Amino acid sequence: MPYRSPLLDLPGPIAAPDGHPEEGVPWHWGDPFAEQRTAARGAVVIDRSHREILAVTGEERLSWLHLVISQHVTGLAEGTGTEALVLDSQGRVDTHMVLAHADGTVWLDSDRGAVATSALPSGGKQTLRDYLEAMKFWSKVDIRDVSEELALLTVLGPDADGVLASTGVTPGADAYSVVPIPGGFARRMPWPGRHSVDLAVPRAELAGWWRRLTDAGARPAGSWTFDALRVESLRPRLGVDTDERTIPHEVNWVDSAAHVAKGCYRGQETVAKVHNVGRPPRYMALLHLDGSPEITPETGDPVVLGERTVGRVGSVVQHHELGPIALALVKRSTRPGAELLVGAEDRVVQAAIDPDSVPGEAPAPGREAAQRLRG
Repeated sequence: MPYRSPLLDLPGPIAAPDGHPEEGVPWHWGDPFAEQRTAARGAVVIDRSHREILAVTGEERLSWLHLVISQHVTGLAEGTGTEALVLDSQGRVDTHMVLAHADGTVWLDSDRGAVATSALPSGGKQTLRDYLEAMKFWSKVDIRDVSEELALLTVLGPDADGVLASTGVTPGADAYSVVPIPGGFARRMPWPGRHSVDLAVPRAELAGWWRRLTDAGARPAGSWTFDALRVESLRPRLGVDTDERTIPHEVNWVDSAAHVAKGCYRGQETVAKVHNVGRPPRYMALLHLDGSPEITPETGDPVVLGERTVGRVGSVVQHHELGPIALALVKRSTRPGAELLVGAEDRVVQAAIDPDSVPGEAPAPGREAAQRLRG
């Protein structure tokens, strides 16, 4: 059965369209642009209860996770979190997750339906939990799917801390810091925007927490607002801004979710090689779309320069200040100023790359070292 949030039964919410990546939670509450403006100037609360949450416990939870995910977590202290990936053997992204370490448990939350490539010779996709179970071997860890027990809410905006304080929650000051709350945890996030806190609350109390937060001054907002700020923040969504070939370097996940120096995880060779001696073949750009025609491209549509297809469209959203914008994976040779057309069939529009979204050409450490050896 497709997920359907109980908050959709409250007065006011508009559900996301069928087949939308955020299907099952409120898309907006009647005025998406006003909701975005409030997120930029005040505080909003967004239902993200469609995310899946796994709980990893046991005395070897950190040393074992260190071997199967892309992030360095052997020293992940209680009260902290991070982001991480599961990669396939070629270094391509299978799953993105956000971690929180509290009360002897590492919580992993991911998009609904998260999968990973099986480590068995037959390959194929399996659920994230099944993949982690298959990688346990004799490690002293326990993995539980707690998606039916915990639900995620996100409070956004410069007034978020004041709203949370009114409900008795005082989040930590540092990015990814984690504090326990009754039945769950609060985690400070560095995105989207500059003020964001995730709350994992008991699912049975989801509506009660929603009322507490809105009574404290948070405006109800939908996933449209979250996506608009996410796109503005250059943060990808798995399966929308990524495809089957995406490696972490292309979508800004090396700095936040993949460690370039630690070994022993699947796909590490690709991560280290591209970081040290190579260049990723594509990068994720923010596109400003021509808003004069009342059409927009869709996820998966081509990005065309002249007669050549140079990329694919990911997230497309209407932003309250920037207008129609999108994320796109484009070839590294595609630079700002290029006259691009994006879309397919009857939804082709002009687009321009935001120059601030283009990654710098930092020298590869391994290539520099090799040149020094050659004199």
